Amino acid sequence: MLDYKLLEALAAVIDQAGFERGARALGLTQSAVSQRIKLLEARLGQPVLVRTPRLGPTPLGRRLLNHVQQVRLLEHDLLDQIPALGESEQRLRIAINADSLATWWPTVTGSFCRERDLLLDMLVEDQEVALRRMRDGEVAGCICATPRPVQGARSHPLGSMRYRALASPDFVQRHIAKKGHAIPPLLPAETLRSMPAIVYGRDDRLQHRLLSTMGFDESFPHHLCPSSEGFVRLALSGMGYGMIPEQQAAHLLASGELVDIAPNHALDVPLYWHHWRHGGSTLDKLTDHLLRECATVLRPMPEQETPRPGML
Repeated sequence: MLDYKLLEALAAVIDQAGFERGARALGLTQSAVSQRIKLLEARLGQPVLVRTPRLGPTPLGRRLLNHVQQVRLLEHDLLDQIPALGESEQRLRIAINADSLATWWPTVTGSFCRERDLLLDMLVEDQEVALRRMRDGEVAGCICATPRPVQGARSHPLGSMRYRALASPDFVQRHIAKKGHAIPPLLPAETLRSMPAIVYGRDDRLQHRLLSTMGFDESFPHHLCPSSEGFVRLALSGMGYGMIPEQQAAHLLASGELVDIAPNHALDVPLYWHHWRHGGSTLDKLTDHLLRECATVLRPMPEQETPRPGML
């Protein structure tokens, strides 16, 4: 039988990204946690952690992390049914993309968390990292643009987010059209080649997709800004144009603070909810809640599902 004190030590070291912080979270000394990890490895006959060049779980460690995270969720189900077992804090770790966190996620999940006294650890990650965290057992669920689940998980389509190419009126006047002139439906190549864009990260290809629909496949000047809120503020300041979620910018479009420079080229990005198959009733109920509520706040899934790696 597995010794869950040893597994908790492993989980704490990974959750807290270090032995010292993991020990502090468990209320133990760093030496005690190290001894528990060594004992776990001795009993299993192989390592569960890679110490260098960066601390992380081995393949066996990932399987154990996945197991202990699911055990925690199942234990909460027992506590709900058998109060005499005691009380325990209910917490889920979720990996989510920045744009969802900045738009629909708080509204959709707020009531669920309040009603169930549920605490969330939300990790802002792009889709590749989010799915890796699922595979490694570090999170119980994630939002991403990829429909295919990792082993032991399920995937559900939630809907899509529409992105528009937005810029400030000042930016438009300086780079695209003089004051009082209409923005042309297709911007000329020399304009696209010279005006600065705002890109979320080096793996963010949504901007490239937009330019491709306009017949432009060359390099272009761009700012890198890995912050959803900062992204919008850069656009408002006139530093560049960028693909911004329609939900996030609706009031700015209505007020005229931002302008759609390519109204015929909006892009829809699909969103999928991934979660463990055996994650307990709380995770199942959260899944049902997301599927029900997202039908009212997200757009239907696009016909051609092309992910935005850098954001999702």
